[in-house]
Amino acid sequence: MILPVTLTIAAAAAVVNLWLAFRIVPIRVKDKVLLGDNGNALLQGRMRAHANFTEYAPFILILLGLIELAGGSTMWLWIAGVVFVIARVAHAFGMDRATSSLPRAGGALATWALMAVLACWALAIAYQANTVPAAKTFQVVPSGGRA
Repeated sequence: MILPVTLTIAAAAAVVNLWLAFRIVPIRVKDKVLLGDNGNALLQGRMRAHANFTEYAPFILILLGLIELAGGSTMWLWIAGVVFVIARVAHAFGMDRATSSLPRAGGALATWALMAVLACWALAIAYQANTVPAAKTFQVVPSGGRA
């Protein structure tokens, strides 16, 4: 089965991941920092934004994929995926500041809320699947006979 929502959001997440990594390189080159952050606050923020993305993306993508596979609403999955990508990009821009900012806080809160919603949705699907009565079994009866 092809999962178009999950595949698209996973591709977008891969692009965001590359973008986050590429934002780190110029600072490393300019300051000649091969390991760690050398006390550079901007480098610290960008490294954490990248690491933070890699901490959340797998859970979100797994939940999206499993919910899509289980027949979850395509429209709501698209909304969830787009919210995730926008939230993580906003968070990354917010991490460029040494102080708290609306993009950072909003991105983090949106990601947490989305993860909670997707987790509840997944649990609801799993719970409903276990409470649906078993399918009725039918007995094949030869023509003219009674079961």
